[in-house]
Amino acid sequence: MKRMLCRAALSCRMGSRGRCLLSRLRTTASPSNMQYIPTSGLISQNARQWSNIPFITMPLIRSHGKPFAHRSELKHAKRIVVKLGSAVVTRGDECGLALGRLASIVEQVSVLQNQGREMMIVTSGAVAFGKQRLRHEILLSQSVRQALHSGQNQLKDMQVPVLEARACAAAGQSGLMALYEAMFTQYSICAAQILVTNLDFHDEQKRRNLNGTLHELLRMNIVPIINTNDAVVPPPEPNSDLQGVNVISIKDNDSLAARLAVEMKADLIIVLSDVEGLFDSPPGSDDAKLIDIFYPGDQQSVTFGTKSRVGMGGMEAKVKAALWALQGGTSVVIANGTHPKISGHVITDIVEGKKVGTFFSEVKPAGPTVEQQAEMARSGGRSLAALQPEQRAEIIYHLADLLTDNRDEILTANKKDMEEAEEKGRLAPPLLKRLSLSTAKLNSLAIGLRQIAASSQDSVGRVLRRTRIAKELELEQVTVPIGVLLVIFESRPDCLPQVSALAISSGNGLLLKGGKEASNSNQTLYRLTQEALALHGVKDAVQLVNTREEVEDLCRLNKLIDLIIPRGSSQLVRDIQKAAKGIPVMGHSEGICHVYVDSEASVDKVTRIVRDSKCEYPAACNAMETLLIHRDILRTPLFDQIIDMLRVEQVKIHAGPKFASYLTFSPSEVKSLRTEYGDLECCIEVVDGVQDAIDHIHKYGSSHTDAIITDNEVTAEYFLQHVDSACVFWNTSTRFSDGYRFGLGAEVGISTARIHARGPVGIEGLLTTKWLLRGDNHVVSDFSEQGSMKYLHENLPVPHRNIS
Repeated sequence: MKRMLCRAALSCRMGSRGRCLLSRLRTTASPSNMQYIPTSGLISQNARQWSNIPFITMPLIRSHGKPFAHRSELKHAKRIVVKLGSAVVTRGDECGLALGRLASIVEQVSVLQNQGREMMIVTSGAVAFGKQRLRHEILLSQSVRQALHSGQNQLKDMQVPVLEARACAAAGQSGLMALYEAMFTQYSICAAQILVTNLDFHDEQKRRNLNGTLHELLRMNIVPIINTNDAVVPPPEPNSDLQGVNVISIKDNDSLAARLAVEMKADLIIVLSDVEGLFDSPPGSDDAKLIDIFYPGDQQSVTFGTKSRVGMGGMEAKVKAALWALQGGTSVVIANGTHPKISGHVITDIVEGKKVGTFFSEVKPAGPTVEQQAEMARSGGRSLAALQPEQRAEIIYHLADLLTDNRDEILTANKKDMEEAEEKGRLAPPLLKRLSLSTAKLNSLAIGLRQIAASSQDSVGRVLRRTRIAKELELEQVTVPIGVLLVIFESRPDCLPQVSALAISSGNGLLLKGGKEASNSNQTLYRLTQEALALHGVKDAVQLVNTREEVEDLCRLNKLIDLIIPRGSSQLVRDIQKAAKGIPVMGHSEGICHVYVDSEASVDKVTRIVRDSKCEYPAACNAMETLLIHRDILRTPLFDQIIDMLRVEQVKIHAGPKFASYLTFSPSEVKSLRTEYGDLECCIEVVDGVQDAIDHIHKYGSSHTDAIITDNEVTAEYFLQHVDSACVFWNTSTRFSDGYRFGLGAEVGISTARIHARGPVGIEGLLTTKWLLRGDNHVVSDFSEQGSMKYLHENLPVPHRNIS
């Protein structure tokens, strides 16, 4: 290795446990061949063996050139620079290091390093660490002197002199590196310290030496820890920034990180600071908004605040360095490394492509960002709610006509989606069936939209309660839209016009996020929806998200979205419920629906209802998944007819524990009684009676839809009253649990929650209320004991319809 002219020290000392390169296994990886090759001649007998631990879990091969255009591409970053600002590394009192935060950062860097990435850290903290050490030494020295000369009672008056930064850096550098070394050792990773100054980049020989040293360290799987040598650093050269790719003065660690990243052809710089990212105005101001993606040229519209509470840089310095690095081919993300809720995973989240901080990109999307779309939906929704009910109904009627008139275009687009899905083979049969549209589906959809239009005459602004509080003081409770809805749906393109119609009827703004498997169908249906909305100039009210937004990122827009409604698999619903940050989620995670066949059920009803519940559309969430059989029916002709019918319909049967115990040769025993099959499969279980059936449903069901088949009215009413589900049926198929079949026109989904809306959610479930109080110079003090007015609280008649 060439001799370094700048100051560099390899800080991995061999110990008895051999946690260094000399005791590591080097990994050679390629897409077709991944193997572990020991470093030739360097493995000690006491070295820890890593043959069963894959340091590379994925082949990471990327030729450096242009920076990444989208966040989703960051997972391909091979060489990453993590820049730790002074505010991240130091404590709030600026004396000493934030050890817990630093340990979390080291853990994340280690995880990425062990994935086969090449990690480099540009760190601050030497001055703060040195200040802590020198302050301690000075106080100790002063206390000894004062104790000898003045007595203990004057110790409290001791003051620490102002400490010179270079001296603090000199005292803190070795301790800071020792701390990094100790932390990385816990993950069996070596670290090397490199101290640089601006002069090291101006001298060509030193630049080559630095470059060679860093490449050799990375080749040996060592994490370089880089810092400006603040003990001897000269003043920065004025007016030398951004004069070209090869010239940027090293004024602070922001510019150092940018320079190193470009020199080393890094794929990504993660700049951690004490703010969430870049704002369009100083953070903390009333109108400040976090900028998700920052583009070159946008800095003219940004007002920068003051610099960091510690360190030499501020946000302006970070932006200049970031744009310089972006020009050099390195992607940049600026994020918060101090927030206790996110600092433990901020680095790994960024590399996974999650929406964290501000991402710098040279590629500006053609359309609006999802945040802008949400704001457009909010404004458009308010305009929609201000329309007359008849105008909202006209939009929906027009949309229904457009679906009928453009049937061929819709089916052509859907055929393209189906062909692509079948060619790729990624969709399960139930999802493939949901993706398919037909003439019958479109006709049914148009009928449902016309039902919604008819019911929208009396939705927004309906008076629910009127009360005379006092003389000439009247209170009203009226229905209003919830606000902005985010509906995320898989496969089913027919969901788009259904949900749009319900949002239009209820005056809500709407964000739609469909699956890419239905992109052609969704685009066609969305264009028709926009055409209908244009009838009264409210096109902005409904927005289709076409950007590469991850669902998890959408669920974090709690200031822009009021309600999330997932339409898809139980896994999708669970993921959204987990990811939603402060936004209510309406829906159900599972549709485990039961049909209980009572001992007094008639043969004709049982086979028809069970067949329809399971076989009419097995992929639906309201399809039967468990058939409960009264034990008295076993070994009867009725039971034989049920089994024969299921076999004819090619339904795979899984036996519950009790049912299996009755049989000598039983079907495969069910793995879980809490299973949603979503296909031609079901579980059969035996119960002792109606109460046993109810207990089973409460234990293993999902509170969606459950039905009883019996001719005994008393038993049926007991079942209806005691089963605690959103929908409970008697002698009918579970498939009736649907907004269209209930006469709601359509539904945004079926909710198993107990607050606000339950069961199929139509227009009513998309409304909330507000209170209107009309008075004439009324004040509360008039109603005190000495006041002149008294409360009346009289109920007033409610008008059948309110027209604004």
